[in-house]
Amino acid sequence: MKETLLEKAFEAMNNAYVPYSNYRVGSCVLTHDGQYFIGANVENASYGATNCGERSAIFACYSHGYRQKDIAGIAIVTDGQLLAGPCGICRQVLSELLESDTPIYLSNKKEEMTTTIAELMPLSFGMKDLEDRM
Repeated sequence: MKETLLEKAFEAMNNAYVPYSNYRVGSCVLTHDGQYFIGANVENASYGATNCGERSAIFACYSHGYRQKDIAGIAIVTDGQLLAGPCGICRQVLSELLESDTPIYLSNKKEEMTTTIAELMPLSFGMKDLEDRM
């Protein structure tokens, strides 16, 4: 699973549109029923309108009707010199859209790391924090 996810994420990275940062990110989500959803970062001159690769992939997965329980793993890759984890916005999104123990595979072709969103964001804010408001 890990090798295929990383391979597809690196392939997706080739689709990145990064005229400002020139920092490409690719991602791939695998569902338990064997479906793959890829994403790449797409930048915009209005930087806040930029979408990261991992959010592109997880949103594509959810757009096809899949949810937390359906996701087997996600790979997030870059062509940077350093191994990179998801940015803060992506960590927030992944903390709600992944189960806490879903494997997250990070790679830059020189290094690899396996982690989870629970490890990356142990004190996440989510639906549970809003329950008394609902």
